[in-house]
Amino acid sequence: MLKKTFAFLAILTAALPSMAQHSLLYKVSGNGLAQPSYLYGTVHLICEKDFNLSSQLNKAVQNSKTIYLEVDMDDPQLFLTMGPLLQNNDPEYTLEKAFKPADYRKLQQFMNDSLKMDVANFKKMKPMVLLSLMLPKMLECRSSVSYEQKLVELAKFSNKSVEGLEDIADQIKVFDNMPDSLEARMIMEYISDIPKQRAMFKRLITSYKAQDIVALHDMLGESPEFKGYEDILVYNRNRNWIPVMDKAMRKESTFFGVGAMHLGGDQGVIALLKKKGYKVEAVTK
Repeated sequence: MLKKTFAFLAILTAALPSMAQHSLLYKVSGNGLAQPSYLYGTVHLICEKDFNLSSQLNKAVQNSKTIYLEVDMDDPQLFLTMGPLLQNNDPEYTLEKAFKPADYRKLQQFMNDSLKMDVANFKKMKPMVLLSLMLPKMLECRSSVSYEQKLVELAKFSNKSVEGLEDIADQIKVFDNMPDSLEARMIMEYISDIPKQRAMFKRLITSYKAQDIVALHDMLGESPEFKGYEDILVYNRNRNWIPVMDKAMRKESTFFGVGAMHLGGDQGVIALLKKKGYKVEAVTK
């Protein structure tokens, strides 16, 4: 019995480094691939002082032939395509109807005071548009950057093409599958307690800088607003991306940059690639 206990402890001790290993960058190989590809977890907005383009990340991009992001951020038609999709074309729809009267008045005041915008200009827009405008307010800095935009710049500098794992219509549909009332409630919770929202975002960035993909994934389950929408927001998209990734990697060495919250968990991109037969290794040096 004692011998078995020591053997178990030896196995557990040997496994601890890999279990505790934190990384945002992974090499994908095996399963018949002629060359490895790379997977990286991004954060869509971060203070410039917290941004880090590591040598390992730069090398992975340079070693890849094509860059895939969630959507093709290099598409010159992207914003022209996106505009109509952000509007609700129902003639009976107005943004105001998604809110209680008192909440809408509070929203008007916030937009005027904090964003210097008139909410009346957004009357045909979906609530998610306001959420995107409010996001930068969670940053405690004046200068912010996007990992996706930096990756596009790297791709252009190296004459690499940029592709999307999904269309912009697919991404916006994620929010269309959530009721306007839910998005309105999220907006009001943000407005009602900005310090709390900033603290949550700061915790997310802390986990990101620690490259703790488990903690980042777990934050999804901590938001009561997202309860029941995990598949729509993350898991269905993860599953839809795997065939696209599989096809791209079999063609050539490819770099994939997706939100870091998509990496962890038993339905995360890493686990799904492993289930597909790929070897997925953290790149730490």
